Amino acid sequence: MKDLKAIRGAKLLREMVAEGEHVCQDFKFAISDARKIARSISAFANNSGGRLLIGVKDNGVIAGVRNEEDIYVVEQAAERYCQPPQTPVFKAYRLEGTVRVIVAEIPKSVQRPVSVVEDGGQLKAYYRVADENIAAHPLMVRAWQMQADSSGEALGERHYSMAALYTPGTMLEARSAAVALHISVETAEELIVRLAAAGLLTFGFDGTHFVPMGADDNDL
Repeated sequence: MKDLKAIRGAKLLREMVAEGEHVCQDFKFAISDARKIARSISAFANNSGGRLLIGVKDNGVIAGVRNEEDIYVVEQAAERYCQPPQTPVFKAYRLEGTVRVIVAEIPKSVQRPVSVVEDGGQLKAYYRVADENIAAHPLMVRAWQMQADSSGEALGERHYSMAALYTPGTMLEARSAAVALHISVETAEELIVRLAAAGLLTFGFDGTHFVPMGADDNDL
């Protein structure tokens, strides 16, 4: 990748930077920790995709890429620390003088969860919320796995009783749902996972963690 040819794109790049960091964009002044970058890749891939702007400081100052090896670290993060491996698409933009910024596009994965191989071999999936990479709720991961396996029982009365608790935008912990329906927490979690896999529930972030939430038409 060191032969990646820089193209003119100062206007486009400045427009991207002006957006700031958000759910689909992250600034990276320099890259040295492959596992940390793998978390960003996982978070983007599990959501709607995104891009890393390498050579841009957190405050939006375009400093330029200092080391071409940054690209290799991103590739290593995607191939070695992401499971399944991901394939970022790189573009290099040339600004005034010798300033170059690398944009690594991370597509939305067709196979979720995309997990990170953490220290000790533990797998942990992430999800992008605003400008942060948040560890995915275990029930989110189970729902993704169910979608990928195309498995799960057909929806029945118990599922619809659970779904009725979750009007669009309503956030309710599995334990509270279990109390409302007079069932065990384990059963409530199984119902939530099936409904989430079917697109009838989603997960909202309450500022500290993910909570099962009623889906609206935009979430399906």
